Amino acid sequence: MTSSLTEIVLPQRPPGMPCPAVVTDGDRRSLFVALAAVDDPRDPRGRRYPLVAILAAAVCAVIAGACTFAAVTDWVRFQDRTVWARLGFDDRVPVATTVWRLLIRIDAEALSQVLARWLRSRVAPVPAAGHWWRRVIAVDGKVARGARLADGRQVHLLSAYDTSTGIVLAQVQIAVKSNEIPAFTPLLRQVKNVLGSLDGVLIVADALHAQVGHADLLAADSAHLMVTIKANQPTLHDQVKGLPWSKVPIGAQTRDTGHGRKETRTVKALTVATPGGLGFAHAQQAVRITRTRTVKGKTSRETAYLTSSLPAGQARPSDLGAWARAEWQIENRLHYVRDVTLREDAHQAWTGNGPAVFATLRNTSVGYHRVNGATNIAEATREANHRPHDLITAVTTGKPTVNSEKATTQ
Repeated sequence: MTSSLTEIVLPQRPPGMPCPAVVTDGDRRSLFVALAAVDDPRDPRGRRYPLVAILAAAVCAVIAGACTFAAVTDWVRFQDRTVWARLGFDDRVPVATTVWRLLIRIDAEALSQVLARWLRSRVAPVPAAGHWWRRVIAVDGKVARGARLADGRQVHLLSAYDTSTGIVLAQVQIAVKSNEIPAFTPLLRQVKNVLGSLDGVLIVADALHAQVGHADLLAADSAHLMVTIKANQPTLHDQVKGLPWSKVPIGAQTRDTGHGRKETRTVKALTVATPGGLGFAHAQQAVRITRTRTVKGKTSRETAYLTSSLPAGQARPSDLGAWARAEWQIENRLHYVRDVTLREDAHQAWTGNGPAVFATLRNTSVGYHRVNGATNIAEATREANHRPHDLITAVTTGKPTVNSEKATTQ
């Protein structure tokens, strides 16, 4: 069985037709071409199945709803031989232990970058120059409660989520006896590798990342930081809270209804990049957002304080309010889907890089469906499972498998 890349990229060609000598621009959107950049951890002797074929099968299986390593193998095994051939297998497919032993040894961070670049190659171009648009990336961590490493420790992953496309641009595993703060730098390094540059990018994060080091790191790459300010930074919190908010006019106000509640969000912004301003590096604006909610006749009010390194000329109050909500997307549109639809917390992945690799596959599944225009990930997953040939064609050619007009809200 050949391990040639072009043989795998174009397995559906008619018999006898020669393979092209050069991969074309159209082929560069192919999952098989992208996965060829992943290093094979196996000894060259005795490699029975191509690495690209096994990785492509794992990606397709998780896109189709597989939740465990065993489910990945079952999904492949239950397909017909035509699907096997299109994935790059011959007359047999690997057993579960073969797939498991290989995937737990793959470099999860390298795989994440490869798959992020592949998904980005399938995204429509960004708005034209001059359009009021900015790339906003939400950073947040998640504990995979169902996963344990060999020492029994839970797996904690920090992710960078592109809120405009639904793609996880990077993911790193938190080191033993550490937290998200030291992992921020390697995460941003990976994001930069995927995007090519952080120029103009806005990172939104929770109060844990209100760190001067983070602000300095982003400023060095001409990027920006917007973080929530809470009591974990008591001096900064008191400074922001003590600003003359009663004298600041309302900058933006929105009203939403749904799920049995009414919510009003009021945004005020104040320029602080002056002598005697906030004691936080590169801070240009302080933001106060007041949320008033009415549920079953009971009204509650919550006030959140934030700081942004974007000046008022580049960040209107309405933008600041929208970007503050964008930070929630990584919870609502990624972590929630991984838990509920892909049942991440209900399954275990022991040993090696297994938990991080499978989290990367889940991220890719969600990002793939988002890029295709799906908002109901469960429905899109079922659609992919029922049409394996269309799924393989889509990941090879860049054509979507989900009709965005049929998609409904998750």
